Amino acid sequence: MEATQQGTSRHARIGLVEDHESVALGLATMLAPEPDLELLITAGTVGELLSTAPELDLVVLDLRLADGSSPEDNVRALRQRGLEVLVFTGADNPFLVRAAAKAGVLGVVRKSEDVQTVVSAVRAAASGELVVTTDWAAAIDSDPQLSDVGLSPRQQEVLTLYASGEKASRVARLTGLSEQTVNDYLGRIRQKYADAGRPAPTKTDLYKRAVEDGWLPVPERTPRV
Repeated sequence: MEATQQGTSRHARIGLVEDHESVALGLATMLAPEPDLELLITAGTVGELLSTAPELDLVVLDLRLADGSSPEDNVRALRQRGLEVLVFTGADNPFLVRAAAKAGVLGVVRKSEDVQTVVSAVRAAASGELVVTTDWAAAIDSDPQLSDVGLSPRQQEVLTLYASGEKASRVARLTGLSEQTVNDYLGRIRQKYADAGRPAPTKTDLYKRAVEDGWLPVPERTPRV
């Protein structure tokens, strides 16, 4: 499928990696009525999208692509370019879902979901929010290969507070540490995750790692309205 660019930029700029034309057309149709979302580009592979993509807020990624690429490699390639990823899949292969979740996606949404659910997921992910679904939660809960990073109790405390949304200055006040010490702890925590092959360069990444390791609860899925 050739890369295609559509329209002019609105609020959230979306890219899609999908090699089934009917699925690509379906997502475009879902997003077309939404004034704050625009599908700017569709490509058949991650490499194709990265070679032609305009500035994007989110990439929606199919897990199974005809080029044989792995979901983990695709997610990492996109994240290395600073692009957040929402998986859009049939979710028929738990291994592929786990691989993508481990690589750092914002969430997993099934292609079989209704229009409102898909659009809401894209909107949330384009804003940098986690998209909590049963597939995403199951991928975290069932992955036996998440490497233990060996955080100390104090590091766990700092991570839990910071990843839950507190600023470093607030964490310092709550723990009785200096702000510099809190930042030092966060640097060591990030290094431990990186050494374990589970990088966490952003606060959102730290939140995901804290959920994966059980320091924070998996958030409840927002009920449909």
